[in-house]
Amino acid sequence: MAAGYALYGSSTMLVLTTGNGVNGFTLDRDVGMFFLTHPGMRIPAETDEYAVNGSRARHWEPPVRRYVEECQAGKDGPRGRDFNTRWVGSMVAEVHRLMARGGIFLYPADAGNMKKGGKLRLMYEANPMALLVEQAGGVASTGRQRILDVQPRELHQRVPVILGSKAEVERVVAYHAEYDSGR
Repeated sequence: MAAGYALYGSSTMLVLTTGNGVNGFTLDRDVGMFFLTHPGMRIPAETDEYAVNGSRARHWEPPVRRYVEECQAGKDGPRGRDFNTRWVGSMVAEVHRLMARGGIFLYPADAGNMKKGGKLRLMYEANPMALLVEQAGGVASTGRQRILDVQPRELHQRVPVILGSKAEVERVVAYHAEYDSGR
């Protein structure tokens, strides 16, 4: 298995895993070749950054709402520290930031996309990014199941996506388990 993404901007990068860690390659335009510039990329286990589309907050399930509200409460809240929010709206850009400095990316199921199973497509959005994140030491979950363990039923199947720094993703997963057990 392999997964990767290309990032275009002031420089062009290819971030790739072939199942043995994650490496970043940067294009040298003068030579026309990619060079290994970011070997062994790792996502820190803990973070103080989260990325989620806040405009969807009124539609989130309680476990996601709880997590985000705790982050927003900052040092005076139950987490006892301040968090920064980021939202680019591009999964590749969000995952690249995770690879560079840690964090958590949430595109949870909500009242608007629950009937479809979530927003992002399992086969060509969630799975490739989940493989990259896990190979870099992070965790990738639907909130209730490891993304890479979801058995595809159809090509365009959609799933919720919560991925990034281990401690933060595991916290959201625990909130889902607690919520589901109280139903």
